[in-house]
Amino acid sequence: MSRDRGPPVHRIEFEMEWPPGHVACYLLAADEPVLFDAGTPDGLTDGPRESETLREGVAAAGYELSDIEHLFVTHPHLDHVGQVPTVVDAADPTVYAPVGVRERFAQDADALAERVRANARAGGLRGDRLTSAVEDAVESLERDRTLLAPERVDEWVEPGRVSFGPVTAEAVHAPGHQADHLAYFVDGDERLLFSGDTVMEPFRAVVLHDGMDDGHREAFVAYFDGLDRLATRDADRVYPGHGAVHERFHDLVERDRESLDRRLDAVASLVADGHETVPAVADALAGDRPSRYLFTEAMSALARLREQRRIDIGVEDGVSRHR
Repeated sequence: MSRDRGPPVHRIEFEMEWPPGHVACYLLAADEPVLFDAGTPDGLTDGPRESETLREGVAAAGYELSDIEHLFVTHPHLDHVGQVPTVVDAADPTVYAPVGVRERFAQDADALAERVRANARAGGLRGDRLTSAVEDAVESLERDRTLLAPERVDEWVEPGRVSFGPVTAEAVHAPGHQADHLAYFVDGDERLLFSGDTVMEPFRAVVLHDGMDDGHREAFVAYFDGLDRLATRDADRVYPGHGAVHERFHDLVERDRESLDRRLDAVASLVADGHETVPAVADALAGDRPSRYLFTEAMSALARLREQRRIDIGVEDGVSRHR
């Protein structure tokens, strides 16, 4: 059956209830169709079922879901792996995921809970905030490794060259937003970058890395290192997980560096103004918005500022206080 396959890359967009209000995955219309990321799981919003959004998006590109032969995951966040089971059940594609995810998903949930509890308590979280931080970490691990089941992954991708059907790409480790994150530079007449949650326009670099697990201490350094690796490459067009497709690759790499520097400067200023703990810094950064999603970034920024000797730390009643 012949199909009008249209342009080589098709964007499929899903609604989300939290900013920026959408997430995108992309269908590369190669001889062996490739899907980069897989959107959100069913039931995440009150709108259309996300599995139907995916099917309709694939159909609009001239395919059926069962035609997908390769599925690449940039990173294992809920809004990027939500429809992996749907794709796998419909098409049984070759599934590729960052190699670091294998070890991350193999960790014991109780051990993760204890590490997060210890770090969050030392940061100053107490009561419901502490309980929520621990519960969120465990829920995220268990949910994401159910959606991206390790036994369904065919190839654990190391940074470097990767081939899928007639297409070749370079996988570049770009952590900071998520510790195992890979960005895929696809070769061709134009060099295309499927960037996941990096170099997005107009959204700033958001530091989540591995949450409040022990990796928070290296999150900012890891982000900068990833941007340095990206900067040595070139991309004619960028297909991000959020925001518009763009051609401003190097501009946005530099903008993200500046964004991280500004965040560190802002946290240093807050400490100088008397915001001594993780929740105090997060509350100040959030303003009128909910602050729970900034606890990780605040904790990571404070760790980086300590490493740079821009702030001092003391411990009172088991809480790290910064000055």
